[in-house]
Amino acid sequence: MNKDVNVRIEKCDDPDTIDILFSASERDEQVEALIKTVSEQLVRKLHVVDGKNQDCIIDESEIISISSQGKKVRILTDSGLYTARRSLQDLEQMISRRKFMRISRYEIVNASRIRTFDFNIRGTLRIEFEGGIETWASRRYIPLIKKHLQGKDGAE
Repeated sequence: MNKDVNVRIEKCDDPDTIDILFSASERDEQVEALIKTVSEQLVRKLHVVDGKNQDCIIDESEIISISSQGKKVRILTDSGLYTARRSLQDLEQMISRRKFMRISRYEIVNASRIRTFDFNIRGTLRIEFEGGIETWASRRYIPLIKKHLQGKDGAE
């Protein structure tokens, strides 16, 4: 049985935020379908260049890390390495603040793709992703990383 669906819009003071709330007596198939539909619309897409210098589009969910090396911005995904025609700062503004976090001046990572963190005695932080890929966080970004992981960076 399909339930009635009411849509309400409330004004929010934060111009950079859209809050979506599903309120139902239970989380059934209809609610799950609505959540999936809305979530799919929120996936951000990025225009990138592949290894053959062809333009293509990737979902932000495919991204493992974004890093700048010299004047090139590299995007690492499960399917390969891409380059972007935008700066690291521009890409940081385009992707989800909740899913991604800056770990150094030159790198942003997908927090949902991280498998483990390893702090060592010297105070550095090794980050290992699914698939065994690893990177290192800058010491000065460790407090920001901790805040992000605790949900205190405004990206909740």
